[in-house]
Amino acid sequence: MEKNQEIALTQMRISVEKLGSSTEGHGDPTLMRFLIARSMDPDKAAKMFVQWLKWRAAMVPNGFISESEIPDELEPRKIYLQGLTKDGYPVMVVKASKHFPSKDPVQFKKFVVHLLDKTIASSFKGREIGNEKLIGILDLQHITYRNIDARGLITGFQFLQAYYPERLAKCFILHMPRFFVSVWRMVSRFLEKATLEKIVIVTDEDERQDFIKKVGEEVLPEEYGGQAKLVALQDVVLAPLEG
Repeated sequence: MEKNQEIALTQMRISVEKLGSSTEGHGDPTLMRFLIARSMDPDKAAKMFVQWLKWRAAMVPNGFISESEIPDELEPRKIYLQGLTKDGYPVMVVKASKHFPSKDPVQFKKFVVHLLDKTIASSFKGREIGNEKLIGILDLQHITYRNIDARGLITGFQFLQAYYPERLAKCFILHMPRFFVSVWRMVSRFLEKATLEKIVIVTDEDERQDFIKKVGEEVLPEEYGGQAKLVALQDVVLAPLEG
């Protein structure tokens, strides 16, 4: 690790303690995500980290969201969790045509946490390192106006930005219909520059080939040019973590 990173980590730990909290149980790779998200500013990173700890304690008091808490969101089987890319990133697929705006905002937020936690955990090799990332595929094929959920999209991306900093490696948006462009423009206003830079709207053959190459045919579902079968989120059983 570079000297300036070590200094920033030390300063961040001190700042977290000054805010009345602790970094205990969280290694350098986790803290580095917060530093990178806040341009290596230790005080801003510390503030973000403490906000995350408080949010996590309130939102996920048991340490995880169980499937029994989110039955309405799981029922349509709209999220799929594929294997790992050659870079070790888990691939999450969202079928927007199976999603409808939630009548229960609290359950929807819990669902977002559940799917992000489970996706990230699927890349653990026995234990969490802290710097794991994911690849998201948002498939807009066959969506109608009834599927449009700008608030849901904003919630998902804002959770990634605020509570899962530097967890998103890339997000590919496929089959964006013309009527969705104005919706996406509105959603984009709520996203940080760093997040927008990780989002690729696949529109032509060159971009499609690049998308297939980045994800890898082994884990990419057949309908997107890969060789894998779609696996619903709830059908994926994760190995228990080590001690």
